[in-house]
Amino acid sequence: MMTTIKFGTDGWRAIIADDYTVANVARVAQATADWLLQYNDQPSVLIGYDCRFGGKMFAETTASVMAANSIRVKLDPEFASTPMVSLGAYKYNTDAGIILTASHNPPEYHGYKLKGNFGGPSLPASIKEVEDLIQDQEIMLPDQTFADYQKQGRIEHVNLEDLYIEHVKKNFDFELINKSDNLLAFDAMYGTGQNVMRRLLPNSVFVRCDENPSFRGQAPEPIPKNLQPLQDAIRENGNVDLGFGTDGDADRIGMFDDEGQFVDPHHIILLLIHYLHKYKGLNGKVVVSFAVSNKVKRLCEAHGLAYEITRIGFKHICKVMLEEDVLLGGEESGGIAVKGHIPERDGIWDALEILEFMASTGKSINELIQEVYEITGPLAYQRNDLHIPEEDKQRVIENCRNDAYKNFGDFTVTDVETIDGFKFYLGEDTTLMIRPSGTEPVLRVYAEAPDQAAVDKLQQAAKDTLLSSAMA
Repeated sequence: MMTTIKFGTDGWRAIIADDYTVANVARVAQATADWLLQYNDQPSVLIGYDCRFGGKMFAETTASVMAANSIRVKLDPEFASTPMVSLGAYKYNTDAGIILTASHNPPEYHGYKLKGNFGGPSLPASIKEVEDLIQDQEIMLPDQTFADYQKQGRIEHVNLEDLYIEHVKKNFDFELINKSDNLLAFDAMYGTGQNVMRRLLPNSVFVRCDENPSFRGQAPEPIPKNLQPLQDAIRENGNVDLGFGTDGDADRIGMFDDEGQFVDPHHIILLLIHYLHKYKGLNGKVVVSFAVSNKVKRLCEAHGLAYEITRIGFKHICKVMLEEDVLLGGEESGGIAVKGHIPERDGIWDALEILEFMASTGKSINELIQEVYEITGPLAYQRNDLHIPEEDKQRVIENCRNDAYKNFGDFTVTDVETIDGFKFYLGEDTTLMIRPSGTEPVLRVYAEAPDQAAVDKLQQAAKDTLLSSAMA
């Protein structure tokens, strides 16, 4: 019986050598080829891969399947980030982009993402069409080798890193950034951002900027507990002005101030909106996913910017970016796209915007945050993942659907939104959001309040309430 392959929020992810095999990658590639050929007699595709185990092998498998179907292939022989592949699909005007990556997932996972020639994630309708073609796809490996297809000219090598560097240098004032003397610390988490940052800002402090396909056993997700080496480097150095890390495929960002305190993605989104609109004079709608802080709406109202909330998954944000004039699209997870770039999340690009903001104003990151707070009021935020049995997880979600939770400790529920998950309003500037993982026995619990003490109290109350109700 063949494996059922489904695309989740952002592509197909599976465990290497279990469901993620050469044969199954070939199945997905063949379905993608069939889909491309439905719309174009002579399609082209751009392919990249990240730093995970077997990335080059899986990319060459994908390229060979495409070449066997007479699809013209552009392939970077070295690892590349998701933003590089998306930019490449746009610049080379290929019919699609493919990156072999599991993004921020643990090292035992690999994945397959589809990108549109507009420079962002393929839209849900396109992904569904490919997904439908996979299920009936027989396992058929190409009858020639990768080297054979190269010799025939069906596969062309390209350098996506050079393409990306050139694009970045045209869009940022590096003379200003370098003159500011702000010292940057960068943590690649052993991911695809490592070489780019060494080339762009070589005088930075570099952390985990070498290849290690195992990521030393840690998921390359840029959240505080995973960014401890970056935090330590900032505090030990003593002169760092800004620190940031990117995930395995460099489309998400995590940030620290000069004291090694975490600056969550909500604050990054607020800072970027403020810089792009007030200082750079740009306009457009702000589009964020359901888990993003309501402070963003408050800032948009103050700046006279349109505002929209989408379901979680950047593909939903990208759809709006393609149809409307959008200033910024952002997710709670640290995936943020801004005007002037492609409609794609890009952790390095976002960090450069913040660095340029600091350089142009002469202010520290915390001084800029205080400038935003003067408009929005203070914000503290924390996400906790509750690892509980699947049956308990489902019981909690059923309770949410049935409106069973009227309070969490001392916090009383005043309203509930259910765009994608369950967001409970608990008084002024205080919310609790609950959303189940689609692939793991995990409940994601997001707490927001005006200060950290209130967030900690709310998270503990939520944990106590949810665990007791799950076992009832």
